[in-house]
Amino acid sequence: MQRIVYGDHPSQFAELTVPADATDVPVVVVIHGGFWMQQYDLDLGRPLADDLVAHGVAAYNIEYRRLGGGGGWPTTGDDVLAAIDVLDDPRLDLTRVVTLGHSAGGHLAVWAAARHERVTGAVSQAGVLDLAAHPRSAFLLGPDPDYADASPIALLPLRVPVVCVHGDADVDVPVGQSEAFSAASGCEFVRLTGVGHMDLVDVRTEAWKACREAALRLAGR
Repeated sequence: MQRIVYGDHPSQFAELTVPADATDVPVVVVIHGGFWMQQYDLDLGRPLADDLVAHGVAAYNIEYRRLGGGGGWPTTGDDVLAAIDVLDDPRLDLTRVVTLGHSAGGHLAVWAAARHERVTGAVSQAGVLDLAAHPRSAFLLGPDPDYADASPIALLPLRVPVVCVHGDADVDVPVGQSEAFSAASGCEFVRLTGVGHMDLVDVRTEAWKACREAALRLAGR
């Protein structure tokens, strides 16, 4: 695992892990969730990154400035774009860059797919895709929210494929977030019966397997 620094702030770094002896390997950008809050960090993404590498792709687990630690909008989104900007490794196929994010990370994964030309596909794991419809987005956007810039559903149509994976037992981010985004965008929607919010980032579950398979498919694996 290689630590890559993309800015001066302590939260502006990422961890790149590449399969042994790999060449021209696609990369999945792992974006952790935690409702954009400082107390949640890229530790949440490490098991996902390890599992993705075991299945033949590079994993780029990124940290970013969060609420309570210098983040907020647009700083948090800008950090995700900046982290992707500095991807530069001869072992990577940078024509295949897939973002994968959970919860608030799902918001950032799909947002980055709309904003960064390197991104070729995105997987949203119970993502907050319509910020105007989720009360916690007020903490990220502040008293004068710019949904047109920050909310993925406001950025449609997207130029790249998106897969939304969401459990219908999710009480943190209602499945209606992915349903509405899929209906508006025409993207693939994987509805998981009886699955809760954190099941999607537990590598022992079938829910994670559905997310991993979506990311591998978008990456051409």
